[in-house]
Formats: sequence, C-alpha cells, structure tokens
Amino acid sequence: MVNISTINWVFVCGLSFCLGGIAVLSLMPLGSDCVCPLSNPLAKFAGAGEGVTVMKKEPADEKQPQPHDHGASVHKMALLVPFRDRFEELLQFVPHMTAFLKRQGVAHHIFVLNQVDRFRFNRASLINVGFQFASDVYDYIAMHDVDLLPLNDNLHYEYPSSLGPLHIAGPKLHPKYHYDNFVGGILLVRREHFKQMNGMSNQYWGWGLEDDEFFVRIRDAGLQVTRPQNIKTGTNDTFSHIHNRHHRKRDTQKCFNQKEMTRKRDHKTGLDNVKYKILKVHEMLIDQVPVTILNILLDCDVNKTPWCDCSGTAAAASAVQT
Repeated sequence: MVNISTINWVFVCGLSFCLGGIAVLSLMPLGSDCVCPLSNPLAKFAGAGEGVTVMKKEPADEKQPQPHDHGASVHKMALLVPFRDRFEELLQFVPHMTAFLKRQGVAHHIFVLNQVDRFRFNRASLINVGFQFASDVYDYIAMHDVDLLPLNDNLHYEYPSSLGPLHIAGPKLHPKYHYDNFVGGILLVRREHFKQMNGMSNQYWGWGLEDDEFFVRIRDAGLQVTRPQNIKTGTNDTFSHIHNRHHRKRDTQKCFNQKEMTRKRDHKTGLDNVKYKILKVHEMLIDQVPVTILNILLDCDVNKTPWCDCSGTAAAASAVQT
C-alpha cells in the first residue's frame, strides 16, 4: 500500500510543477495573437457579448465605485486623448478636465491613447482604436487634444443632438484655427454617428488634415456640425493652449505621395479596418483621478501609405523585431 506521506509528497511535487509552469508562462513574451481588442475590461460593464474575453479585476475596496461604473447616468462620455510623449501636458489635462466636467455633472472617463509603435503619429487611427475599446459602455465620445483646456464653463460637453457632432472648439473660439470647416481640437460625437461615418481615416500619419477629412465624412453622412451658442469669450480667453511649439515641434513633413493622397476623401479606410494591437491596459491615478491608458501598437502597410515612415527606420525596426 502507498502510505499517506508518499501521496502528500507526490501532491506537493505536482502542485509545485504546475505553479512553476504558470510562473514561466507569465514571464514569456506575448505572441502576436495574445493581446487584442477583444480582451476589453469594459466588457463587464456592458455585458460580455459572443467571443468577448472579460478581464475581471477585483476592486481594492468593494464600497468604492469602479472607474467605468457611472450608475444611473443617462449618457456616458468617453474622453479620448490621442497621445505620445506629452506627459507634462497630461499632468495638467487630467485634473483640469476632471474638475471642469464635474462642475457640469458629465459622467465620463479619460482614455489616454498612447501610441507606442515607431511609425509617425496617427491621431485618427488612435481615436478609432479608443472608440472600439470604449463604445460598449460609453454612448458618445469626445475627441480631445491634450493641450487644449476649456476655461469657459458655458462650453457644455453635453450629449450631441441628432443633427450631428458638437464642436466645442469652434473657429470663433479656438486660439489658432479659424476657418469655417474646422472641426479639430475638441469634437463630441454620438456612438451611432461615429459608426455611421465609419470613424476616421487611417491614412493620416504625421500632423494635420485628418479632421478636415472627417468634416467631409460628416457632410457625406448627411449630418451637421453644431457649436456652442452665446459664448461671450473669444479666441484669446476661451481655452488655454498649453502646447509649446519650440519644445515639441509638429511633424509636418510630407513624403512620397502623401500631399496628393491626403487631400482627397478617403473611401477605403476607417473604423472597420484600423490595424492595431493593444499591448497593455493601465488603470492608474493622476492626482487621484482614475485614468485608463491604452498602449497601442498601430500597424502600417507601407505599400499603401509609405508616408507613415518617411525615414524607413520604423519599418526596419519592425522587421528586426519580427
């Protein structure tokens, strides 16, 4: 007969082997298919659909509300902040926007869309990714520059009307851009309208013009841009523009056939075919404000949009990594 001590020894060894295997697996690098947008921790707030993997994280204090649980709020806004290397500005943005929106009673959460690949910055694609991540829970988005802080409390970040997007930073208020078709800076869009327009174009690598193309999408969808009315402040005192153009220069370079292609309405790319991986989801506090940071690795087809990498160094680095 096998004695009890032998059974215990076998059990302990087996358990140690299993735990050791788990530890080794946890240290292994993730394969290309390990991290994807389906691993969305927000799924537990919307009800996980078919094929959705729920990443459940227990709160430290069950009495405290979870970041994405806005109770009985009728509308919930995802504040999407395209981001790369702007940490000083983010430290100003988060507490300012939280206090500003709290005064208005706007149920919201800040998502920092952190581009971690080596391609040129792509604001529109990051917004597409952020929308896919948050739209199960949040019924409208604010596409928000990190360096533009509203100062006038009469700028209401309210749920947009059925007419179309609500442009908070209109040309009569924005400190820099004053042409009629301008929809950049801060734009609020209903979930169903963003889907109707197939999101934003993925062709805009580098700085500028993606919002001009989005204006054409708004028009083609039969929607209208609305703007705040009866605002008494103007271009000098409605917003604080905290961008330092000497410290952080805009990437305005044009290469290959970028100038020609990005002056056209893009009918080929958008929300339904943005290529990316979410490498990591960080839930963190900035001045005690919960913020979700998505580390986003965008993919670029250099045969279709070679201007994503004017120097060729990003593609070379990607080839080495793979």
